[in-house]
Amino acid sequence: MSLSSHKASGRRTTLVVTALVLLAVGAGLWFWVLKPASHGTAAPTGMPPPPGAGGPGGHGGMSPVTVSVVSAEQGAFPVVIRAVGNVTPYNTVTVVPQVEGRLLRVHFQEGAHVQAGQLLAELDPRALQASLDEARGTQAQNQAELKNARSDLARYERLYRQDSVSRQQLETQRALVRQLQARSTTDQAKVDNARVQLGYTKIHAPVAGRLGLLKANVGAMIGPSTTDGLVSIVQTDPISVIFGVPEVQLTALRDAMATAAGNGLAVEAWDRSEQGRLASGRLTTLDNQIDTTTGSLRVRARFDNPGETLFPNQFVNIRLTLQTLPRAVSVPVDAVQFGTQGNYVYVVRDDKAHVQVVKLGATTADRVQIVEGLTAGERVVLEGMDRLRNGSAVKIVAATEGDADALLAPGPGEGPAGGPPPGP
Repeated sequence: MSLSSHKASGRRTTLVVTALVLLAVGAGLWFWVLKPASHGTAAPTGMPPPPGAGGPGGHGGMSPVTVSVVSAEQGAFPVVIRAVGNVTPYNTVTVVPQVEGRLLRVHFQEGAHVQAGQLLAELDPRALQASLDEARGTQAQNQAELKNARSDLARYERLYRQDSVSRQQLETQRALVRQLQARSTTDQAKVDNARVQLGYTKIHAPVAGRLGLLKANVGAMIGPSTTDGLVSIVQTDPISVIFGVPEVQLTALRDAMATAAGNGLAVEAWDRSEQGRLASGRLTTLDNQIDTTTGSLRVRARFDNPGETLFPNQFVNIRLTLQTLPRAVSVPVDAVQFGTQGNYVYVVRDDKAHVQVVKLGATTADRVQIVEGLTAGERVVLEGMDRLRNGSAVKIVAATEGDADALLAPGPGEGPAGGPPPGP
């Protein structure tokens, strides 16, 4: 046989062997992947498929999926609206002197609490005291003239009855008395005004609250035109929080307010991270129109704030309780998944996980109400569900922080994410 014929025969043998290997690999893939999938139990559309021969809980020696479960609970369940708000004082006042003067004395400490009417500061009163004295002097002079005119009028009336003076002289004297009486009234008004102006040199707190920083130094000229004023006062107790309620929840809010009558709905203020409750109060007021920019209605809640846990202009998270459902079924929020058919949970029966479509209701920070699909006491998967399929065999363990890694790690005979173990 020639050398060229020998090489051609070798190439044909290699091609045949390669073709046989490819056929064997294809048959294996069909048997292990495609064929079992055609015989599995169909899950609801959009839900995880049932376990195959190579999936968790399936045939071929796969171990059950390790999960933790919780029981659906039945009991009182609060219906809560969550919102963000700003702490808003009922009164914020900038104390501005009502007369011009030099700041003489300050009677407060910055940041201190003051009562309404408490003396805060004094202006130099000398100029206004002089104005008052002048007004009083003018009043005294005019009162003396009035007294003399009245005496003359009495004498003219006697003489008129004796036909000793004319009627014209009598009427002239009467007019003079009326003129001096009017002047006396004007003088009294000037005295009263000067007294009020002098009183303004003592500056009092218009409302009770906490003082801010002093904005003028002793010796400075201040008055009504002073833009920053002398100091600000903010009422801190009670205090309010203003927040928005979406218009879609307005009907439920008004119904709840009607049920609560005069008690008001319970409101809680939480810190920015929602880790600590700052204060509890009551809803008091609804605005008269919806904000077209945000699509929400501004509302106000009142809080007693003796310890000043709420600070003016502070950002807070609000939880407004509309009602409490007496016998609601609920599960942890983390137990609920979402698919194309809606929300669902994995219910454990006979050591297998089954997909159960549920209808959700109200939610809290960590729980959700189940309106349809579950009954109290049914066990649902809380951890380990990422490796489950409908009908997967499960092994239940306690749900603790230390179990998290164990629940996520593949079990014996499992590959990553609960699939078949990787090949060699």
